[in-house]
Amino acid sequence: MTVFKTFLKVLKSCKGTVILYSAILIFFAVFNMQAGDNSMNFVAEKPDLLIINYDEKEGITASLVHYLEENNNIVSIKENEDAIKDALFYRDINYVVTIPENFRTDFLAHKNPTIEVQSTGDYLASLSEMYLERYLKFANIYNDTFSSEKEIIQNLDQTFENKTDVQVMSKLDTNHLGEVASYYNFANYSILAGCVFVICMILFSFQKETIRKRTIISSMNYKKYNRQLLLSNGLFACFLWAFYVLVSFVLFGSSIFTTHIIFYMLNSFIFTLCALSIAFLIGTLVHNREAINGIVNVIALGTSFLCGAFVPTEYLPDSVLNIAHVLPSYWYINTNERLKTMEVFNFENLKPIFINMGVIVLFIILFIVLINFISSRTRKINS
Repeated sequence: MTVFKTFLKVLKSCKGTVILYSAILIFFAVFNMQAGDNSMNFVAEKPDLLIINYDEKEGITASLVHYLEENNNIVSIKENEDAIKDALFYRDINYVVTIPENFRTDFLAHKNPTIEVQSTGDYLASLSEMYLERYLKFANIYNDTFSSEKEIIQNLDQTFENKTDVQVMSKLDTNHLGEVASYYNFANYSILAGCVFVICMILFSFQKETIRKRTIISSMNYKKYNRQLLLSNGLFACFLWAFYVLVSFVLFGSSIFTTHIIFYMLNSFIFTLCALSIAFLIGTLVHNREAINGIVNVIALGTSFLCGAFVPTEYLPDSVLNIAHVLPSYWYINTNERLKTMEVFNFENLKPIFINMGVIVLFIILFIVLINFISSRTRKINS
């Protein structure tokens, strides 16, 4: 009880820092929600195309031009080399198709006339190229099959009339879950920074010479002393976790009460216990008050950048992610990312989630063993 009362006195002096880290988390979450308001519905984008036709617009030539016009935004500019190069450079057009003279006659005569193209090389230009190649592929097939130009065009029209209706069968609100995942990912920083700073400050206070000597000469076993101190700090960590979960309810509304949020809460709770053990280990090793702020930046900011809390993991190099595997934050954030795309909660899908959580638990056990070992050695040296 004496340990707990002393713990509360020190905790009051650190409340400003906890509020600061919490405010950063809330600010980031609100900013991310506003930035994510845009609809994620798919909208087909047409490339900007310039058609230069030196042939008569009849028969198969007219059919090709009509097909390209349907699938591209046709742009009109001066048909000279400098104007075309400028338009391609400034992305006013993505693709240029030049139909040569006598294209229709040569095509029907199986002479394989060459259509000259110019491209910006971007994805829209590739889309225009795909349309052109698709038309020529079917046109050549039908030209070998049918002797009449009319039959060739009719079969081409029937082929290109067939459209594929794409329906999104998933009822998963990926936008909403993406916002929740981002919130809990960023909480990696707030939980680590809050726990490491506050708990290190508390342990530093307990390691003052007068208090340390009283503890050493007391009849209290060092394991019992560590257990009481760990439980006191555990109450703070649990309070911090519960506060951040409550904030998520306020930010994301009643729709957050789903199976997904249960696992987000469980994952963040296990990670909070891991942050507690990390903080306790650092507090056991560090006896310099001025070094605590630097350690907070290294631990909280470093792991957040390396493991994908600030920058999505898909944008991080493989070499960075390989290093991040040795950090508990990687497994915590990896779980959050898996949850935001999970539709069915069965054993097969949840297996990687439980493995990630199990890895974090192993980290906790490792840190607790190190804490007891270091505490035991320290007491022997000082006694």
